[in-house]
Amino acid sequence: MTIYDDIYEIAADNYGLVTSAEAKGAGASDKELSRIAKDGRLTRIGYGVYRIKHWVPTELDPYAEAVALVGQGAYLYAESVIAMHALAPTNPALIHVATPNRVRRSLPASIEVVRRPDCGDTTEYEGIPSQTVPAAIRSCRGTMMTSRLVDAARRARELGLIRAEEEMALLEDLNGGD
Repeated sequence: MTIYDDIYEIAADNYGLVTSAEAKGAGASDKELSRIAKDGRLTRIGYGVYRIKHWVPTELDPYAEAVALVGQGAYLYAESVIAMHALAPTNPALIHVATPNRVRRSLPASIEVVRRPDCGDTTEYEGIPSQTVPAAIRSCRGTMMTSRLVDAARRARELGLIRAEEEMALLEDLNGGD
């Protein structure tokens, strides 16, 4: 297998994305990575983040891309977790990404970075590092209408994203339980 084949395998499992650190882990030097990008087989989408050329986009790509662009330790946060699962209407113009690290790189205007040192409420959904659904719903208090958050909690239960006890606790927290 060639270096590109190894990079492709990594990207195929990650929404067509590969970071320079992942490529180096597969044995690619900076020079080889630059050559592959120059050949047009990779497109640089941000600092240290590349997309393979032959990738069929999915509806989750923007979320995976935003997390990758923010960097190591980043995860989907608050409204964006709710949006990714289509639990309630949110502002699709912004993708909220939290990170425990300081971010100095330039990012697209569509990504809002939240510095959040406490990361104990994270998981992965569809391979994308994310805040847990219950924590995301709680994080949106004050920025989303309570009725939408109640609907989001109920929808999350219907989709099997949370257990019945978690739904009950959320509804109590939101003061919307029956």
